[in-house]
Amino acid sequence: MIIRHGEKPSSGDPGFDETGKQDKKSLTRQGWERSHALPRLFARTTNTAGSAGSAAASSASSAGSAGSAGSAGSARSASTAGSAGLPRPSALYAAADQGPHAGAHRMRQTVTPLGAALHVRVNTEFSEGEEKELAAAALAAASPVLICWEHSKIPPIVEALGAAQVAGVPEEWPDRFDLVWVFTRRAGTWTFQSVPQHLLPSDA
Repeated sequence: MIIRHGEKPSSGDPGFDETGKQDKKSLTRQGWERSHALPRLFARTTNTAGSAGSAAASSASSAGSAGSAGSAGSARSASTAGSAGLPRPSALYAAADQGPHAGAHRMRQTVTPLGAALHVRVNTEFSEGEEKELAAAALAAASPVLICWEHSKIPPIVEALGAAQVAGVPEEWPDRFDLVWVFTRRAGTWTFQSVPQHLLPSDA
């Protein structure tokens, strides 16, 4: 599974880091709302979704009020599918935001609450530009895998997975923050599905 990071700053809509300080490399208020709502996509039950969402919302409130992968996986099962029918990730990847090749913080920020809710560490070993290495690691990781990345660099990930020619896969990521691209591989063959998140009132 692959997602784009949450909403980014634009004119009149600044980003805020975890302490509420304005930061152009961080999520906007709406981006933080999406980040903390993301666990609901993978919650097994309504109660689980509520508790995960509550824990996340508490953290989001701090940031907001202060400043305001391929799923190389097997078939989904009822025991692991979330409320959106998505499998619960066993591995999470986000682009590196520290070090000499660091990018923005938005990718890590988007999936950090999900990692906390699922007790899965967010792997930030790979930087933007290392999509081939990222894809290789995702294919070797315990599935399902969720990758959060910069939208213009998502097509190279799909290409590196060997899924670019699969029916229905767009050439570019749409101008949206509310999608999950789901790639499932069975017997060496990929299938693709674009799943709307339906997490925020503004989502299509």
